[in-house]
Amino acid sequence: MRLTVQGTRQITVKAKNAMIKIMTIFGTRPEAVKMAPLIRVLRACGDVEALCCVTGQHRHMLDVPLRQFGITPDRDLDIMAENQTLPHITSRALCGLDGVLASERPDMALVHGDTSTTFAAALAAFYNKIPVGHVEAGLRTGDRYSPFPEEMNRSMTARLAALHFCPTASNRGNLLSEGISEGIFVTGNTVIDALGLTVVRDYEFETRGLAPLPERFILATLHRRENYGQAMDDILHAFADILDACPDVSLILPVHLSPVVRAAVYGVLGGHPRARLVEPLPVTDMHNLMARCELVMTDSGGLQEEAPALGKPVLVLRRETERPEAVAAGTVKLSGVSRERVRGDALALLTDRAEYERMARAANPYGDGRASERIRDAILWHFGLRGQKPDDFISG
Repeated sequence: MRLTVQGTRQITVKAKNAMIKIMTIFGTRPEAVKMAPLIRVLRACGDVEALCCVTGQHRHMLDVPLRQFGITPDRDLDIMAENQTLPHITSRALCGLDGVLASERPDMALVHGDTSTTFAAALAAFYNKIPVGHVEAGLRTGDRYSPFPEEMNRSMTARLAALHFCPTASNRGNLLSEGISEGIFVTGNTVIDALGLTVVRDYEFETRGLAPLPERFILATLHRRENYGQAMDDILHAFADILDACPDVSLILPVHLSPVVRAAVYGVLGGHPRARLVEPLPVTDMHNLMARCELVMTDSGGLQEEAPALGKPVLVLRRETERPEAVAAGTVKLSGVSRERVRGDALALLTDRAEYERMARAANPYGDGRASERIRDAILWHFGLRGQKPDDFISG
């Protein structure tokens, strides 16, 4: 191995016929879903020895997508504890990953998004002088406390990363505005790649009791810490209002495992005859529900990217979003957290077909299903194993 300089770019060039060792690191269900297609692409590449390490930050919710995507981690830290706190997650992940990285010495550590595992992994790699590649880089709200702690996790990871894989050109612009100009690639989002592996026409649901589906239903999720309290109560009462106003519409809501969320959800909707409250779903069930629903209402980040790829309008139940491209494209509407506005935005889509079609047919800005390939090619180029820099993804 040797170092060489190409322009302003210092790269590590592997010896001829040498493989590069790339370790993907993640700890939550959304990370597993979005990293799964990338792991598949890396494992199929003859130039890469692909390793996988999970922290188990969300143990039960992580294990299901690992099974469904056929991923067997090479290392599993299993850090989750009852009533875990952010300092607990971060410190245990940091110490555990330091040992893994010191032992395995990968050529690059790949992290995803904005979790505590993401930041801890990037910091552990930095301490071991191992380059970091950040998948889904450059998303920002501009408010360090919202979403919390995700906004700062992303920002701090960006400072530690050598390569930044941005879903959109807007994400690249955020990095440039922060003085980060090297190692940026616009790839699209790997979650669009994942949909190509999970959504099928004649799907049989794994979760007992989901089928038969209501003819017309809203798919909703709710879990953000910043929505705890009055905001969550208002959103849940808006759900009840929508159901009362539309007798032909049902609600399917996978209830997050957080005790705060569960108490709020069951307290408001537990007795409603058309509110189907279910346990957190396997990713294949969730994606196929999304493909069959009328619309999506969520405070999640990933669903803002996934649902538009399936032609489903999305109402975001937050005061801000780090995905403004979807709002600009018209696939997503920022509905906020007030009972009146959430109810009004949903009823407009459920009763006005022209408004519904306008959102459903808007072009999704997040990818064409080839983000994982672009990330692989960028890594190979970085290590001198490809002669040409990969082209950026251009949203249609």
